[in-house]
Amino acid sequence: MKRLTRRGTLKALAGACLVVSVPVVRAAPSLRIGIIGAGHVGSTLGGLWVKAGYHVMFAAQSLDQPRDVAQSLGPLASAGTPTQAAAFGDVVFLAVPYRAIPSLGPQLSPILRGKTVLDATNPYGFRDGAIARIAATDGAGMTTQRYFPGAHVVRGFNSVDMSSIASEAHRTPDPLAIPIAGNDAAALKQAAELVTAAGFTPVVTGDLTSARLFQPGNPGFELERDAAGLRAALHVSP
Repeated sequence: MKRLTRRGTLKALAGACLVVSVPVVRAAPSLRIGIIGAGHVGSTLGGLWVKAGYHVMFAAQSLDQPRDVAQSLGPLASAGTPTQAAAFGDVVFLAVPYRAIPSLGPQLSPILRGKTVLDATNPYGFRDGAIARIAATDGAGMTTQRYFPGAHVVRGFNSVDMSSIASEAHRTPDPLAIPIAGNDAAALKQAAELVTAAGFTPVVTGDLTSARLFQPGNPGFELERDAAGLRAALHVSP
């Protein structure tokens, strides 16, 4: 048997190190997400966040639909009441008809104080009545904020159809951009994290008043662009 010298032993060890792969351990996302609404919007975005490793609780007036959605998505997904989802989430995602905002506000505001509320709701006069007319005049962002006075409302994911969200997530090389707007820097950072985790590029348009740019009836609504194209269309600086 050939005797290894000290130098030969070191060479052999070095060679072995070259072929040993060290697994990369990625930390699980720390944010928990409560989703109020388990329809097309809530289930589409919630599914993308579950795939990204987030714990998500779905909620609705009846538990049947949230349970079905959660069961289809696996152990990171669960179901609860709106109150339970609001308490569960570090970020709470609103995916309900806009007419529900006035009743959800008093119910959930005490729980949501200090939390980020990511609002994907859209006001439509033909469906939502008087509250939609107020949101059209004052802006949906500012209107939602009035109903959740202690929360940090961020508008986002309301301007792109869910069929595009489902089909365009994680597209390369130019991800689809999602406009977001809010008054609180930390809340915008959390919202931007969730936009990125879902497979898109966040574009901050400004404070909540700027959310009018991408609500129904305005230039950014249903506008599908990459980040540069969206900024140019909405005249938003990088």
